[in-house]
Amino acid sequence: MEKKTSKLAILTKGIIKENPVLVLLLGTCPTLATTSSALNGLGMGVSATAVLICSNIVISLLAKIIPDKVRIPCYIVVIAGFVTVVQFVLQAFVPSLYASLGLFIPLIVVNCIILGRAEMFASKNNAFDSALDGIGMGIGFTLALGAMGAVREILGAGTIFGIALPWLSAHPILIIALAPGGFFIFACAIAAVNFFTKGKGVKGSFGCHGCAMASICQQEKCIAELEKGVEA
Repeated sequence: MEKKTSKLAILTKGIIKENPVLVLLLGTCPTLATTSSALNGLGMGVSATAVLICSNIVISLLAKIIPDKVRIPCYIVVIAGFVTVVQFVLQAFVPSLYASLGLFIPLIVVNCIILGRAEMFASKNNAFDSALDGIGMGIGFTLALGAMGAVREILGAGTIFGIALPWLSAHPILIIALAPGGFFIFACAIAAVNFFTKGKGVKGSFGCHGCAMASICQQEKCIAELEKGVEA
């Protein structure tokens, strides 16, 4: 079980120190695909945050009664239920955003951030702490996607939230709105976080030991066995 930390630390660690996108490098696919505009980035972030908070709470409450052998399938079922609710809400109230995000809304079910927090935190802590963890990680995810989306929209289209900006709208850098631009802005954002935190956030976050899915992944074990000459 994770060591005892203050409620404020649980809430704030996901914003910068353990930002799921810019430090832990989770959820890279929706990050690159949905940050073509600020609205899409924020929409994806808020949707994932809602699912993350709700699934964390429910998984925390059910953790002791879910058999260990089937915990991952059970977590996925819980997450899928909340994703379906979010999908219906978006389709009903913001159909334009729903159409814009498309396939990436149902793909929240397999988002490593949500499953990783369920396995690493919610299943080992109480419901209140799990909710705080979900809020913090969700805010970090939303801020990262919103900021990247805003930069890409401003530079790539010369607009912000669909509003044309003077001069920039007439001189857009089109490649920033495309896939290569997404990778470039993503790399710059990671570098900026590393610079301003002086590497404290990034340090220890890479490799098997820093992965949120380490407890359910056999890669590290297989590598160790292969090094000993034993067939994994």
